[in-house]
Amino acid sequence: MGDRTNSGPLVIIGGAEDKENNCTVLREFVRLAGGTKARIAVFTAATSMPGEVADDYIRVFERLGVERVSIIHTEKREDGDRPAAVKDVQQSTGIFFTGGDQARIIDFVKGTKVDIALRSRHAEGVVICGTSAGAAMMPDVMIVEGRSQISPRVDVVEMGPGMGFLPGIVIDQHFAQRGRLGRLISALVQQPANLGFGIDEDTALIVDGNELTVVGSGSVTVVDEVGATYNNLDNLLADEHLAVHGVTLHILPAKFRFDLTTREPIAPQK
Repeated sequence: MGDRTNSGPLVIIGGAEDKENNCTVLREFVRLAGGTKARIAVFTAATSMPGEVADDYIRVFERLGVERVSIIHTEKREDGDRPAAVKDVQQSTGIFFTGGDQARIIDFVKGTKVDIALRSRHAEGVVICGTSAGAAMMPDVMIVEGRSQISPRVDVVEMGPGMGFLPGIVIDQHFAQRGRLGRLISALVQQPANLGFGIDEDTALIVDGNELTVVGSGSVTVVDEVGATYNNLDNLLADEHLAVHGVTLHILPAKFRFDLTTREPIAPQK
């Protein structure tokens, strides 16, 4: 897990964030992007309904008073090399990835000219935000798909390359609502990362340097496998149940923090 002290913030949303009422999670993103001076670039790569999804975010961001919202549609890989899209990223103060299918983000954005531009802006301090699929793609190795509400097994999750904005971890979204503890544990046991974050709907992890803060109406479940004493992965067939011993679990509601360096939760000050 690399040192993030020289990168901009990340806002990682578990999906289904409030867009109609107080918009707590999206407000935090807009504040980090510059408030009423924010220039937001919205990536719709993940969704098969880019027009409809874009309209939703234009409406909510304009309601919150941002200076400009630009939409970057990448419905094929060549779209990620368009000069206009690169310019939109270069002029943005906040990048937002919508929900949908995280594999589409990798297929249509990763490695393109617009990807180079957004990584450059992030290194300069610009905030990157993603919801649902846009959250799942944050690690270097991501959950591509998998079954919910099932005990940990080898065959319940498929992993693949992510965008790598928060390496060395695993993200799962819609966490409590879809019962995804089993697939998050399965993912952690089967690949090098040993720290996982399960983010509930209308809830976000804000990553600032090496410290994470929870905002929103739900919680974040932290699964830390670094101290695990045993698993039976080497002896399993694909449809057999995993055994894991010595895993640490934390539940963090709003205002609680987590230190990536010490791997310890931090309670709010009274």
